[in-house]
Amino acid sequence: MIDEGLRTMDGATTDATAEIGARFFRGLAHPARVRILDLLIDGEKSVFELTEHTGLAQSRISTHLGCLRACGFVSARRDGRFVYYQVSDGRIRDLLHLAREVIAENASRILACHVVAREIGI
Repeated sequence: MIDEGLRTMDGATTDATAEIGARFFRGLAHPARVRILDLLIDGEKSVFELTEHTGLAQSRISTHLGCLRACGFVSARRDGRFVYYQVSDGRIRDLLHLAREVIAENASRILACHVVAREIGI
């Protein structure tokens, strides 16, 4: 949780709070991570299952899961030699559902944003 001390007296966001917010969204800023989260919304899955559903290499899935775990989006449960991943917080599910609604209403505008395209190297 962002400490209230990171806000100014008038409630505005400080630079530190803005940086944390930007990092939060950077954790979601890769198509593979969004795909992984979409798959995990329906229930926990192993790395093997995620590779089958996405077609990505196990090493890429593991790298993205590491990022998602570090950001607190997913958690893991070990069962023998298998590790199962799940969305760690119901609010992440809510956030993804809300994002889909906003995207559906603004897809052409999002795709037309030259600033974002430049930042991601398109």
